[in-house]
Amino acid sequence: MSMAGNLRKVTGLGRAGGLRRVARLARRRPKVDLSHPARSPLGSSVVNCVTYQDGVRVPEDGDLVDIVERVRKSGDGFVWLGLHEPTDREFAGLAELFDLHPLAVEDAVEAHQRPKLERYGETLFAVFKTVCYVEHEQLTATSEVVNTGEIMVFVGHDFVVTVRHGMHGSLGPLREELESDPQQLAKGPAAVLHAIADHVVDDYLTVTDSVQADIDQVETDVFAENGARVDPGRIYQMKRELLELKRAVAPLGRPIEDLATKPIRVVAPEIQAYFRDVLDHLMRAKEQIAAFDELLNSILQAHLAQVTVAQNEDMRKITAWAAVIAVPTMVCGVYGMNFDHMPELHWRFGYPLVIGVISVACLALYRGFRRNGWL
Repeated sequence: MSMAGNLRKVTGLGRAGGLRRVARLARRRPKVDLSHPARSPLGSSVVNCVTYQDGVRVPEDGDLVDIVERVRKSGDGFVWLGLHEPTDREFAGLAELFDLHPLAVEDAVEAHQRPKLERYGETLFAVFKTVCYVEHEQLTATSEVVNTGEIMVFVGHDFVVTVRHGMHGSLGPLREELESDPQQLAKGPAAVLHAIADHVVDDYLTVTDSVQADIDQVETDVFAENGARVDPGRIYQMKRELLELKRAVAPLGRPIEDLATKPIRVVAPEIQAYFRDVLDHLMRAKEQIAAFDELLNSILQAHLAQVTVAQNEDMRKITAWAAVIAVPTMVCGVYGMNFDHMPELHWRFGYPLVIGVISVACLALYRGFRRNGWL
């Protein structure tokens, strides 16, 4: 049985609702909103399917299998198939059609993967963590600052298959931007891979700029007059969200470096120069995140120091007032023992004298503590 026959058997291409129908829907509606809350505006995992030749979109008739066969026979151009959170069953036929490795297919379907780059024969499999900044009016101990998703990319000589997970990281604007530059798109699937990597890394820089504004606000609040009263949970929350961002950015360094420096068949040397630019932007994002982490550590330490100083000041005030109160307490305690023979016990001016001595002693202690900054 031929490849097309096997694919029809696995995915039910001959039945209504199969891959052929979805591919036709993709061609009829090339511009879709990828941020739609549903899995796909097309009603399935397929978001778009387009053929490019010499960097220009080519209108195609027929189903996906026929399109791929025509591209392979001509030896020119490539197919870009976009998917959003496909299931195992939906991906099975595509895996056979494009000869994708089962391990890579499993990673693409299951998601929650670490950023990486793997080579399976003539096919590259890349995983990118996408990030977006979550807008919020005020940072609290429970505020979500960074939201993550994933984009998996299969790259061959004549195809690009992108698999997106999450409600952000839309590739629709990126596709339109690439189509406006046919000269770049004519460089083949590797140009699409570079555009996706560049798009993801640019989002990292955008998010780090927004995170910096939150950190600046926390820093301002901590070093304000009542900084000791700032909720430390806000600082810990920022560190947790920064860790989420770091998990997306840090592991991507090695894959981008490989794409920029190592010889890879599906990545032409002229494309590798573009990846070096992406690597430079990625390093800048990593340095910013590392600097943010160090700054948050310093802010947290400063906040804890402020709390300690405030507690010491409170203890000094309490101690000073306790010393002032101790004088009348002592005098009253002595004269409250009810002995018959006590100095000045039956003197007419004994009570005013005791009150005067207590007042003068308390006033002297109060002035002394005020002069020393304890009160």
